[in-house]
Amino acid sequence: MYNNPYINVYNPQASIDRINGQIAELEKMKQQIPQQPVQPTNLTQNFQLAPTTSDLIRYAGSIDEVHKNIVLGDTPYFSKDMSVVWIKNTKGDIKTYELNEIIPKDEKDIQIELLQAQIDELKKGLIRNEQHDTNVTSTEIATDTKWNDESTRDAAKEVESTSV
Repeated sequence: MYNNPYINVYNPQASIDRINGQIAELEKMKQQIPQQPVQPTNLTQNFQLAPTTSDLIRYAGSIDEVHKNIVLGDTPYFSKDMSVVWIKNTKGDIKTYELNEIIPKDEKDIQIELLQAQIDELKKGLIRNEQHDTNVTSTEIATDTKWNDESTRDAAKEVESTSV
């Protein structure tokens, strides 16, 4: 047609037949390969930047061990005998606290301690009175002492000394 050399070379039907032949060959190859279940590939990766398990209690033998560790938040470190706790923050500041065991007391224990305190106070008063007996009369001793009635919780009364 119209003496165009490219028209004879380009045949759309021949191109379609050639493409269909290639598709048929690929289909045959596909059927020859045993079918395996398709497993989706995991394209994401997870990076663990911080420990996921947060220890509730960390132990340290000394404050030097606390200095060595890097923390991500306020972290308590206990000594092995549980008598000292160090709290380290992210800036590296460390606060030290001393731990004491609190033993719960019932009313009897409290009453015993109160009576022992009163006994100790009376003993101190007797010792003070014995020291004053050598130089002072008994009426002067009575005016020099402080009275604290703990049973009624009255404030202590202080009397000016009459002795010089």
